Amino acid sequence: MPRALILNGPNLNRLGQREPGVYGRVTLAEIEALVRDHAARHDVDIETLQSNHEGALIDAIHRAADTADGIVLNAGAYTHTSVALHDAIASVAVPVVEVHLSNIHAREAFRHRSFIAPVALGQIAGFGPQGYLLALDALRAHWAASAT
Repeated sequence: MPRALILNGPNLNRLGQREPGVYGRVTLAEIEALVRDHAARHDVDIETLQSNHEGALIDAIHRAADTADGIVLNAGAYTHTSVALHDAIASVAVPVVEVHLSNIHAREAFRHRSFIAPVALGQIAGFGPQGYLLALDALRAHWAASAT
């Protein structure tokens, strides 16, 4: 059974309370439950982790080199600032799909740049919690294509 790490960065623990006009009222726990259900229907084993600390996210990416077949990553604001996350992703042979609840390209200019995108399999932005399911489906399609 393929394994995916669902990795969430800073402030995502505040979903449901933080700027509901931008991020909605769905909590991170509710998103994780949606992802677990979707993964179970498609025989994918998942692990979830949220951290407000860049180093913990980097450590999780490094561990994923030995424990995961793919990563769904919502790096939050670190998307736009973290060369260290970029380098961590580049250092492992694990496909990463970058996810954002909001459309970062329709927001403030500083959010338009992603340090994750150049080392990611792809980016999904603006579809709210559904983006996580789309990201998992993208990983599944990638695994299927890689197996042939």
